[in-house]
Amino acid sequence: MGFAEDLWCPQGHAALMKLQDSELRLMEVMKKWVTQRVKSDREFFVQLHQMSAIVHAPQSNIIMYSHFQCLHPKTSFSLSQSWNVLVSQTESLSRIMRKHSEDLMVGPLSKLTLLIRDKQQLRKTYGEQWNLLNQELCRVSLDRLKSSYRQLVRDATQAKRKYQEASKDKEREKAKERYIKATLKLHEHHNEYVLSVKAAQVHHQFHYGQSQPALLGALQTLQEEMVLILKEILQEYFDLSSVLHDEVVSVHTEMANALKAIQPQREYENFIQLNRYISSPFVPACVEFDGSLLEDAEDLKPEDLQLNELTVEGIQHRLTAVEEELLGLASTLGSQQATVNQLELDLQNEEGSANTGQRVYLFSKRNALEDSRQQVVLSMVARARLEAQRRLLADKLETLGSKEALPIGLDDDRISVTSSNSEHDKDHKLLNMDVIVSHLSSLFKPKYTGMYRLDGEGFTSVPLLIKHLISSHQTITKRTDIVLKRPIVKDKWVLEHDDVILGQSIGRGNFGEVFSGRLRSENTPVAVKACRENLPAEHKNKFLMEARILKQYDHPNIVKLIGVCTQKQPIYIIMELVQGGDFLTFLRTEGHNLKTKMLIKMAENVVSGMAYLESKKCIHRDLAARNCLVGEESVVKISDFGMSRQEQDGVYSATGGMKQIPVKWTAPEALNYGRYTTESDVWSFGVLLWETFSRGVTPYSIPHNMNNQQTRDEVERGYRMPAPNNCPGEIYALMCQCWQYDPRNRPSFRKLKADLYALCQ
Repeated sequence: MGFAEDLWCPQGHAALMKLQDSELRLMEVMKKWVTQRVKSDREFFVQLHQMSAIVHAPQSNIIMYSHFQCLHPKTSFSLSQSWNVLVSQTESLSRIMRKHSEDLMVGPLSKLTLLIRDKQQLRKTYGEQWNLLNQELCRVSLDRLKSSYRQLVRDATQAKRKYQEASKDKEREKAKERYIKATLKLHEHHNEYVLSVKAAQVHHQFHYGQSQPALLGALQTLQEEMVLILKEILQEYFDLSSVLHDEVVSVHTEMANALKAIQPQREYENFIQLNRYISSPFVPACVEFDGSLLEDAEDLKPEDLQLNELTVEGIQHRLTAVEEELLGLASTLGSQQATVNQLELDLQNEEGSANTGQRVYLFSKRNALEDSRQQVVLSMVARARLEAQRRLLADKLETLGSKEALPIGLDDDRISVTSSNSEHDKDHKLLNMDVIVSHLSSLFKPKYTGMYRLDGEGFTSVPLLIKHLISSHQTITKRTDIVLKRPIVKDKWVLEHDDVILGQSIGRGNFGEVFSGRLRSENTPVAVKACRENLPAEHKNKFLMEARILKQYDHPNIVKLIGVCTQKQPIYIIMELVQGGDFLTFLRTEGHNLKTKMLIKMAENVVSGMAYLESKKCIHRDLAARNCLVGEESVVKISDFGMSRQEQDGVYSATGGMKQIPVKWTAPEALNYGRYTTESDVWSFGVLLWETFSRGVTPYSIPHNMNNQQTRDEVERGYRMPAPNNCPGEIYALMCQCWQYDPRNRPSFRKLKADLYALCQ
């Protein structure tokens, strides 16, 4: 029995989470229990010590000695000696109890506190990895590909029919070209679907065969290790608290027997036995190629790539890309395996030299080992998935050998014998929307005279026809009462893709590439942010969030929005092109030439823009030198509003993971509680100010290069970065004001603007 074999389903996962919660509660109770024992032992030794102090008072010694001399002159010496022994042993007992109290505090109590922290981290890590594995499994969905497949089959069938029905040479040539394009799209999509099915099958197999069992096995190993550590802590508590009284000995004997009965390897057998029946005994069905997709397709086979003159180049490119991915993955896997081997060796050496009761100090390394092993398993799953696709592609190309790819068969001079039936059933196969679109399209086709018309007079262009209908108030056709009255005005921010001429790539963002470009109508230089087409809808909404925020603002120190192109893919956000590049690169390349006055002026540009955002209740959340641009005459403009939010109360509470948060620029309350305000932007501005006067040095890299976690810990302890070289004292004072731990004590952007403006003069 084991977690991996019996608790792999969601119900088993829920049971494991409850188990860890209950164990954490138990450990908290143990901690309170040991704390109370430490407190009682401390109070006991204090009372014993006070008893000795009473006896050792000079007046007490005289009184007691005189009393015994008067009552028992012959026995006073022996009684006094016994009394002294009793007093001295009581003092010895107080010292023993004091040592027990201190040993309990630095031993079991501190170790139990450390184990609780490790237990909390283990629960968090396991929950995150479980969710990640299940998200990866759910992400392998073929519904979108299947839907596109069906549409492409219909398109290819329709293109073929039109090609066969075309009578004139010119029309037949165009129909043939459309038929070839439709067939190419269908075959390429078929190949993509075959590869996706294969990848999904392998991912499914390795998810339930390796990834998930490895995660659960690692959890069980670490859980059992924690039970062993807890056993050692309780044993240490027992050894320190044991008192050699007869009535206590029997109690401690029972405790000792109970401690010996703890067996970490069998600790979870009953739990597994109780919860194994919650789990479904069957692994969910694996994905298969949907054969119904091929009902109307010709010459396509399930689980088989389509190789012909249209697809051979695409298959060759895909094979090259997969092989490159495999090479990169092999390097990653080798590095991960080396990490595992090193951790195993370190643990083996440390366990050999560790004394009894020291296992708790090795748990974090053991946890890291299991996490590294899990990463190796995930990489092996990815490698197996890619290798399956590589074999599928390579085997298909091997069948071709040195021969040319087969040409695609087109029925040039043959008309299907079922064409008459197809004509008969055409009206039944077309969707209502297709009929409507076809009808509307035919309305605006030029007639033989080269004129556009509906029912009445013809015109040389569609705009002239529309203008005539509006001015004459005529119905658009005799069969309808519809009259054109007023046009719907297009949003001034909405542009067409054809309005923009793309230039070269000038950068890359979270959602895609950034290009230079020009507006076709005005020849104005612009920056074009392009959203990757394969992103989910929610990511595209986040991409457009920047445009929705920027369209409300107009300020010389905020980059200007020109428009958005959303009518087709990829989606574009068009912004003014700021020629000087990002502020951080500018500082690193030109900073040595900049005087202090200019640096203050550039910082004042940033704070001016932030004061404007402050007045609009906009929280930037990612203010840094890298997210500002330098324009003409070294004017700095704030950009990259991808993480920004506009809230009525000026407070934004973030939820979800912390992976994308720029830790070194983010205020403590935002890191700890996900609470973003203008005050947290002020903290970020303080870091930007430090970047400015250090000429682009990475924050928290001087004098020691801290990582994100070290930075977070040190800031919580009160550490603040020292002033950069040659930084004016007034500027560093402003930085320190921005870095006040309590957000209420930080200055507003309005005040910072006034202070920097005064320093510019």
